[in-house]
Amino acid sequence: MLKTGVLISGRGSNLQSLIAACATPGFPAEIACVISNKADAGGLDHARKANIPAHVIPNRDYPTREAFESALDAKLEEHNVQLVCLAGFMRILTPWFVNRWRDRLINIHPSLLPAFPGLDTHQKAIDYGAKLAGCTVHFVRAEMDHGPIIMQAAVPVLNGDDEQTLAARVLQAEHKAYPQALRLIAENRVNVFEERTFITDATASGEALFNPEA
Repeated sequence: MLKTGVLISGRGSNLQSLIAACATPGFPAEIACVISNKADAGGLDHARKANIPAHVIPNRDYPTREAFESALDAKLEEHNVQLVCLAGFMRILTPWFVNRWRDRLINIHPSLLPAFPGLDTHQKAIDYGAKLAGCTVHFVRAEMDHGPIIMQAAVPVLNGDDEQTLAARVLQAEHKAYPQALRLIAENRVNVFEERTFITDATASGEALFNPEA
């Protein structure tokens, strides 16, 4: 069982998808702890209801980013965490923390990276006229929203979509992709070589997704 720590800042919908997956018989990972930098994060309730140790480490209580991250690191080590999942953790991590957890730190981003890094991804996709949007699970690197891609899921951008409707469609894909990526890692099927991932015994449909269809 891969001991996983989840860092959150908000409602924790992706955390809930990970909790549900880990509760499935035979799933190869378990959530050892959940840590939030905000005491009012809704995701903390998800953890407590699932009897997962939940901790609040407010970043504002520390004089520097490094001091805050040292506290995060100590709590993760206390729970013998082997992999860290960022699930709506609204802090940019320093190179020290990223390098300490290199290839053991993953994130889910609501776009098909490298398209639309940063914030407001759904509005950017709409404004650009993109026909496909989606999400990306990737290993974290010091540069924001960069790192070897583990898994992506695409959804159509529909006529009449606004930021909220597109975000809801992407979020459904996130809730499937993040647990699947965690499973692949926990089963030792993900290898990183020259900043690319290679997945053992992975399958793909080989079909193109068209939007719109003529």
